[in-house]
Amino acid sequence: MGPTLLKPERSIGIRVAVLCTALALATLAVGKKKPATSAAMAEPQRAMHALNRLAFGPRLGDVQRVTALGVDQWVEIQLHPEKIDDSALDARLAELPTLRMSPQELVEHFPSRQIIKGVVAGRIPLPKDPADRAVYEAQIKRYQEAVERKQQAAQIPAAEADPAKENRPDLDRAEVNPADPKSREALPVMRNPRRQVDEELVEAKLLRDASSERQLEAVMTDFWFNHFNVFLNKGADRYFVTSYEREVIRPRALGKFEDLLVATARNPAMLFYLDNWLSVGPNSDFARGVSKNAGFNKRRPRKAGPGKRRGGLNENYAREIMELHTLGVNGGYTQNDVTEVARVLTGWTIERPQLGGRFLYDARMHEPGDKQVLGKRIKNNGEKEGREVLHMLAHHPSTARFISTKLAMRFVSDTPPPALVDRMTKVFLRKDGDIREILRTLFQSPEFWAPEAYRAKVKTPLEFAVSAIRSTGAQIEDTRVLARALKTLGMPLYAMQPPTGYSMKAETWVNSAALLGRLNLALALGSGRLRGVQFDPQSLASPSEDAAQLLTELENTLLAGDVSQQTHETIAKQMQDPQVTGRRLDDPVRPPNVGVLTGLLLGSPEFQKR
Repeated sequence: MGPTLLKPERSIGIRVAVLCTALALATLAVGKKKPATSAAMAEPQRAMHALNRLAFGPRLGDVQRVTALGVDQWVEIQLHPEKIDDSALDARLAELPTLRMSPQELVEHFPSRQIIKGVVAGRIPLPKDPADRAVYEAQIKRYQEAVERKQQAAQIPAAEADPAKENRPDLDRAEVNPADPKSREALPVMRNPRRQVDEELVEAKLLRDASSERQLEAVMTDFWFNHFNVFLNKGADRYFVTSYEREVIRPRALGKFEDLLVATARNPAMLFYLDNWLSVGPNSDFARGVSKNAGFNKRRPRKAGPGKRRGGLNENYAREIMELHTLGVNGGYTQNDVTEVARVLTGWTIERPQLGGRFLYDARMHEPGDKQVLGKRIKNNGEKEGREVLHMLAHHPSTARFISTKLAMRFVSDTPPPALVDRMTKVFLRKDGDIREILRTLFQSPEFWAPEAYRAKVKTPLEFAVSAIRSTGAQIEDTRVLARALKTLGMPLYAMQPPTGYSMKAETWVNSAALLGRLNLALALGSGRLRGVQFDPQSLASPSEDAAQLLTELENTLLAGDVSQQTHETIAKQMQDPQVTGRRLDDPVRPPNVGVLTGLLLGSPEFQKR
């Protein structure tokens, strides 16, 4: 079931929702900037700004704690996540077993339909472990019943077929003992083994973003995963993405850019997503059918054909590595450069990807001969050609500018100041692409702390939902509900199919339907009626029958008191509405509805921005 959101015809104070949505649209209009001012940020405002940019928003009391510590000191601590104790989060993540598994182990314990077909055909043996064997047997039963239904449907005229009986695998007959807790827990795995892999991956991300003490690391992991995007639902990638984020993205989120680039290029998740594992040099031994061990093994490698896994030269990854990962669309490369990089990267493949295989360099698939990339001759040198090209791309001035611009967009504004980008680019080139040093330059810049940068960025749906959880002190008990809410808001996690990743710009997320959806989620959360999230609205404010006093207290709690006069008056005006205050017309002393006021403030233009 999805999250308990308030339907428009039943929502509390729908007139307020419409008014606040109109206010949000006016305030969040793309291209509308705050007037420049010479006044510097006060220290609490600097703390709020840092928490909104380097973290997924402040938790209750964070602004005071960061102010007391010193904002600059807190920023420096966040730049070194390895020194920050995150044991509380680690203990909760330890309950998710798939997070520690290799792709091979995930395939073994949570088999795909293709694996089950292999078992049925006798190509793959059943596992010996009793728990794994039970999962396989349940899936075999589902597969065989599906085959039988398909065969029966082919024999029965369409007019006589019963649609209600289609696609209904009978799982109640699975060998599950209701009295055994472990057996009950195993039932969802038997129904859909791969779903547990997806759900635990999403659960871990939401828990990290909402509760990790290493907030900058969480933000940068999200940034780099989006930059080096892969699509969870593309075949074998469902088994690769967990280790891709765990072993490639997060450990290098604040390291050297070249290390990150090379690690993504060699990871099966990227190779599978952008099809480089299928790329074969036109003049390679593989394409020409030359035996791997001439004189010893006369069997030739299987040639590509209809439905076969091998093809010719594939330029997908070569194009995206230049356009999206390094140089940028205007980075000075040509179509010929794309083709040459594709030739360089032939042979970078995966060993048995459907079984969760590892990176493999296959010399038989590699295109022989010299190549020419960005005017430089790349001598024929096998796998080392790829390393040479990646090194060249990682240190190219266009790459330095492109990455610096994207970082400035994430942390400063949709249109970052050119002078700031120039300084970051110079640091990128001087410091060998050291991400921590580039960020330090950014966080110490006057542009980052300029008053006009304060709340100048519109939150993505993920940033909005997680910041709402953090600001209210709510506890996530079932992340599936929040994940479905993000899907409704247009940002399903790990499910951006194009390699561009999700946009960071306001124009993507600012429209009436999206903002009304956010307000709907805010009202459900603020009222304590979002299933899967534990939250008591009364915990945010002292009991009060004075609506104005309550509103002011909630503004201080959720927004550090930094609310525009227009927003304050718009919400305060509704205090006479019985639907909003919670008062009946015959009961004027009934206290105001804390939950609705909380929801309206979470849906306000000020909270929508960071």
